[in-house]
Order: sequence, then structure tokens, then C-alpha cells
Amino acid sequence: MIDGFTQSRVVTNGLELSVHRAGVGAPLILLHGYPQNHHCWSLIAPELARHFDVIIPDLRGYGDSDAPEDDGAHSIYSKREMARDIVGLMEALDIPKAHVLGHDRGGRVAYRMALDHPERLDRLGIIEIVPTGDFWAAWSADLAMKAYHWTFLAQPAPLPERMIGADPEGYIDWTLKSWTLADRLTVFPDASLESYRAQAHDPARVHAMCADYRAGASFDKALDEADKAAGRKIAAPLMFLYAEGGFPAKTGDPAGAWRAWAEDVHTATCESGHFAMEENPDAVLRAFLPFFKEPAA
Repeated sequence: MIDGFTQSRVVTNGLELSVHRAGVGAPLILLHGYPQNHHCWSLIAPELARHFDVIIPDLRGYGDSDAPEDDGAHSIYSKREMARDIVGLMEALDIPKAHVLGHDRGGRVAYRMALDHPERLDRLGIIEIVPTGDFWAAWSADLAMKAYHWTFLAQPAPLPERMIGADPEGYIDWTLKSWTLADRLTVFPDASLESYRAQAHDPARVHAMCADYRAGASFDKALDEADKAAGRKIAAPLMFLYAEGGFPAKTGDPAGAWRAWAEDVHTATCESGHFAMEENPDAVLRAFLPFFKEPAA
């Protein structure tokens, strides 16, 4: 649990999501990434809840949410389908429109939601990603070594599932540690780290995480390429925060990538590895609190 938050299960889009919620004000939905869950927001969510109605779902396949089997087309874990989960969650909670802030895979769900359901977003926050199609297009030997998991997890089942299953905790610890700027696990609160480890011991969730990346290498990539060719743009104001030691910094011009997708783009950097909310929570709050509190135009 996150301090001050209550947990519930909400039926949406044919499954149940585990949802944590606290605060009052304009709705703000926080979407986590891989290999994490709602715990990744634990250091900043209480402060955000002083200003907003904060809603934190576990994405399908992660945390305590349902983890359906993947399909042959990898649509089940596509960001389009995950975005439908969040729109259905808003409908269940009677929320017509919300701010959305996503990190890592959650950022991909967030911008897909902005493209597919623009009427549902007020403002969009993105942490530590560039769009999926652009990330694949930017691959170099250096980026491939750092982001090897994009191809490893996307391999056909059950190869990555079996390899992770041989030492789930070792794999998760190595992944988390190696993506931090300080190269240490102590940046993660104990409860969060234990939750990430427990998730990796569940074969259904390991399969879901792999399916997430299989979708990224196929379904999601194709959607991005089609939208880019059609000139589709994100209508919502967009705030992009990336880390000096993270993945987007290695793509060449991460801010420029987002300016090609949206008209109103604000950017900031922070001293951090990939897990900015846990490594540098103050920087995340400095970037996004003023952005989400800004009155609508």
C-alpha cells in the first residue's frame, strides 16, 4: 500500500484492475512501467494527492491486476488495449477527463491513450521514454546493449519466461540495479523492492511482462509507424522528463522526437537513471506539479 491510499478492484474492458486512490482535486492518473507496479509512485504520490485526486492502477499483467494470456497477434498487451483499460477505469469511476502521467511502459499507454482517446486527456506527462517506433528506429550498437531487454523479452514464448523463471529475483535485482544512475538497489524503498521481486516469482506476470514487449516489437510499433505516416498529433499539452543517465538520452534528440508528435511540448531533464520517481523524486515533483496545476487554456 502507498501511505494514505486505499485499494480497490475495478472491472474494466473485460478484466479487473487493482487501483489505489487518494486526494481531492482534478483527477490525475499515474501509470507505472516495467518491471514495476503501483509501488514506483510511493515516494511522490502522497505529495501529489495534496493537490489532485490521484488514481494509480496496476496495468494489466502487473501488480495485483488480472493477467490474461497473450494472443498470437500480441494485441492483448498492446498499448491500445491497455489504454482501453484506463478509459474503462475512468468510466467506472465517473471521470470524464483526467491528467495522465506515465513512466516507461505506462508512458507508452499514456501517449497511445492521448492518440486514441484525445477527449479523455487534459494534460499528458511522460517520464523516460520516446515513442516506440522512434525508439526502434534509433537503435545503435550502444543503445542495443543498454536496452537488450527489448529484444530478449520479445522473443517467442516460452524462451524468456523460462530463463527469467530460473532465477526470478536475481533477474529483477540485476535489471533494477543496472538501470539506476548509482548502480545500487538502495534507491528503492524496501516494500517496493519486495513487491517487484514477488511479481517476478509469478509465472503469469512474467508471461505478461514478456507479452508487453512482444506487443512493443510488433503491434505497438506498427501503430506508431502508421500514425506517424498519417501525421497524427497529440492534442494535449505534453511535459516530457528524461534522465541524464536513462534510455531516451541515448537516442540522440529525445525532446525533438516528442515535438514531432505534439504541438505543445515542454521538456526537462534530471540527474537520475531510468527510475526517476525513486532516484530523484524531488525533480519529478518540480517538473510535473506546476505543469498539472496550470489552468486549462
